[in-house]
Amino acid sequence: MPLEPALPGDSGRNCRRAPCMASVAFTDHCDRLPDSLLLLILNKVADIKALGRCCAVSRRFYALAPLVDNVVVKVDCVISGEENSLNVKGRGILSIVRLVMGSIFKPIQALQHLLGPKKAILTTEVSHHSPGEVLKNFKEIQNLRIELPGGELGIEEGVLLKWKAEFGSTLESCVILGAASLVKGTEVEKKGGKSDGSNKPWCSQVRTDGSRTGESLIPTQPDDSGSIPASFYTDGGLKLRVVWTISSLIAASARHYLLQQIISDHPTLESLVLTDADGQGMLCMSKEQLREFRDKPLAASASSNRTQVPALNMKLWYAPYLELPGGTGLKGATLVDIRPSDQPARKESEAFVVGAFEEPYRTAASILAKQRTYLLEMNSF
Repeated sequence: MPLEPALPGDSGRNCRRAPCMASVAFTDHCDRLPDSLLLLILNKVADIKALGRCCAVSRRFYALAPLVDNVVVKVDCVISGEENSLNVKGRGILSIVRLVMGSIFKPIQALQHLLGPKKAILTTEVSHHSPGEVLKNFKEIQNLRIELPGGELGIEEGVLLKWKAEFGSTLESCVILGAASLVKGTEVEKKGGKSDGSNKPWCSQVRTDGSRTGESLIPTQPDDSGSIPASFYTDGGLKLRVVWTISSLIAASARHYLLQQIISDHPTLESLVLTDADGQGMLCMSKEQLREFRDKPLAASASSNRTQVPALNMKLWYAPYLELPGGTGLKGATLVDIRPSDQPARKESEAFVVGAFEEPYRTAASILAKQRTYLLEMNSF
């Protein structure tokens, strides 16, 4: 607080001072910001937990936060449906997503509890809500991203498996990138891998007897017989890749099926992404695909709570070993491009395959897509 000014002509210890001025009224400069600017700021926040805290700031924030069009929901953990004995009313928009692990159960069941409609649960320490419940007060969402705590597919340590799928009312496309083992740069050098400092991607070919033909820069071509290299079949390689493909399609179709209520409750949605913290799988839906989902009835699988996978055509690319810039090595690298059999070929499909993953796996997909293509088919399931 500033000192009171001395009266004119006064000096010294006993000088008289002017009476205290009346305190100036406090001005909240945030009130001077227009709603449109505050909404722009809140849209940058996006995270559902942070938006929930914003609602506690003031009545104005409480009214504005549900009007954002960008929302990110990060699901913490999964709870078992058997713990639903404590049923109480939720706390609306202020209820933060806290799904706590109660027990270990199957991936599809986990997704059902995560995304399916269910009553709110409250303990003395934490509240439990599904994403659908937490989002119910947000009526203007255009871009929604939901992040699960982890991928549904239990894979062994060191194995690489990533997938990305696009859906409308059914599967439109899916890309799967897998490798029997992921080798880091230091391990490559220890095992005698290439380290010439060129930092260029390369792969090695394997003869039909399993011996290495040597190292060559990409692009390369497998043997001219047109058959998949023998290394693809050894040590259960073919079976492993079939399991990867079917498991990824089941995970994607289960996520798609359980999004029904969220899509129905939010007609303003223009983009929807359902991914996981492990970066294992990503389901994407655009504005047109969301519209198709609402207009066309979903075909559910008769055996489980997931969308039925249509008959498929698949393109497969394989390299016994693939080294990426930075020294990361992929042993048994496999790329699969999956499309419904009744869908005509599209020019942009190649761009989707190559651009499905972040680096360094985008480079891996680009390299593999230049290899020999093997065509496969799969029946609806």
